[in-house]
Amino acid sequence: MAEFDHKAFLKTLTSRPGVYQMYDDAHRLLYVGKARNLKNRVGSYFRASGLTDKTMALVARIHEIQVTVTTTEVDALLLEHNLIKSHRPPYNILLRDDKSYPYIFLSSEDTYPRLSLHRGAKRRKGQYFGPYPSAGAVRESLHFLQKVFKVRQCEDSYFRNRSRPCLQHQIDRCTAPCVGLVSEEAYARQVENTRLFLRGKSRELIVRLADDMEQASSRLEYEQAAVYRDQLAQLQQVQASQGIEGVQGDLDILAAAVDGGRACVQVLFVRAARVLGSRTYYPPLRLQENPAQVLGAFIPQYYLDGARAIPGEIIVNTAPEDSATLAQALSVAAGRRVRVRRRVREARARWVQLAVQTAETNLAAHLSGRQSVLERLQALQEVLGLPEMPERMECFDISHSSGEATVASCVVFDQNGARKSDYRRFNIDGIAPGDDYAAMQQALQRRYKRLKSGEAPLPDVLFIDGGKGQVSQAMAVLSDLQVSGVEVVGVAKGVTRKAGFETLLNGATGRERQLPGDHPALHLIQQIRDEAHRFAITGHRARRDKARQRSALEDIPGVGARRRRELLRHFGSAQAVENANVEELRKISGISATMAQQIYDHLHSS
Repeated sequence: MAEFDHKAFLKTLTSRPGVYQMYDDAHRLLYVGKARNLKNRVGSYFRASGLTDKTMALVARIHEIQVTVTTTEVDALLLEHNLIKSHRPPYNILLRDDKSYPYIFLSSEDTYPRLSLHRGAKRRKGQYFGPYPSAGAVRESLHFLQKVFKVRQCEDSYFRNRSRPCLQHQIDRCTAPCVGLVSEEAYARQVENTRLFLRGKSRELIVRLADDMEQASSRLEYEQAAVYRDQLAQLQQVQASQGIEGVQGDLDILAAAVDGGRACVQVLFVRAARVLGSRTYYPPLRLQENPAQVLGAFIPQYYLDGARAIPGEIIVNTAPEDSATLAQALSVAAGRRVRVRRRVREARARWVQLAVQTAETNLAAHLSGRQSVLERLQALQEVLGLPEMPERMECFDISHSSGEATVASCVVFDQNGARKSDYRRFNIDGIAPGDDYAAMQQALQRRYKRLKSGEAPLPDVLFIDGGKGQVSQAMAVLSDLQVSGVEVVGVAKGVTRKAGFETLLNGATGRERQLPGDHPALHLIQQIRDEAHRFAITGHRARRDKARQRSALEDIPGVGARRRRELLRHFGSAQAVENANVEELRKISGISATMAQQIYDHLHSS
């Protein structure tokens, strides 16, 4: 069994809050945990010292870790609870208190309903609000509700045996329904306001209380209007302490991410308005499909085999091309209407974003996993016919806008993935605009002169993003510098220019070859090539934007900051300076006739 590569996993792990699930080599769930900072919390399991025997036993069995990103730590706690209740992982049972989460209960069988904290089975008739992350959170909410809406919280036996108001009425925390000091209608209104608050409908409740306040004022009931005013003020200061609640119905949220020739689909399960958990899938790609194509193939295989319940709503981060047909097929299989949606708002939109972030995080970890990288390197060794597995690879790419601000990038990969500390960019000057061959030649000469001097090790494989012309430049540069032992491979786009149809060109033999779209070696090459392309574009845009923001006056020999300031103060702008003649320039303090002529000649030399 391959050892879990925690260093590669932690390198790409997010610092956002979330839930992590640890699996053994048979994909059995070992442990579920929550974290305010996933990177720090998961990293703590792999410290060199300070771990308990039970934790060390858990770490020794880890083969895979999956994460689900959440908005807040409270969301993570509630999701962790749902997963532990559903799967009962062995290490959670050994190491954690597995008691149930608390709810707020509002009775419905009483003439004067009661609010209370509830744990366990929901057998009594009434409404349950929650779950809450802790009993302390419930008590805090109950305390607030007692001050604002004054619904009774006493035990039924205590309530039935009162002959006079209790202390809670005296401190204005209860309207004393036990002795008839409030009418059933007025108390029912208090209960309804409480219910609206607990359901998270604060906006509707605020409007309702504002209306009540105005009506009480119009009736000259100023004391009652003041009560409503105080309730409004308190509501505006406090948010309902709900977890990831607020949406009715059952739905699944699917987010697909594609990178480096691999795909990840993250499925979030929402049942009765609660996120119960998530699953991560890595469907194999035949070609470099985009996320919409991945979901289009994944959804029917996932739902139409009869093994899974189909929810009434499926939300995706990107819509498959045949969404309508897909929804119709799912509706037939489920025997009721099923909707496949992409455009959603509020809670659904937040859940989609979390699913996307989780998919991207898990895919990055999957790609950087040592076992995945080694498989690709072995495949690359076989394809290129190398005597040993490559330990270091470099890739060059050129980026410019119609010849402007040309930048060459060099990215470096090794057996642990990208080595970003070894990345280099080269600003290309002194060539004809748009001459990619000359740009490649200059970048390679500058790079490999430095490597020859010992700045860094020579790569085993040099990838060039381009065809025969660029590869010829690379071979010529290496020959001139007497660099040997480097396998040069050109990565040329195919006739369709689509990913998955690249042509590989061997620099030494000139042999061309195309690999199947699902070949691990091609996935590695695509990942390296795409990273070089990204790095080059980023550098080019930064250089272009800097050049466009730079004043033409800054390049004039002999014109320093003081003279530039005088020119701009007199003429108002660099464009006005450029439009001025020599006589006008001579009028500026500190600028002689010779300097005026130099400024004019420089600004009009092109």
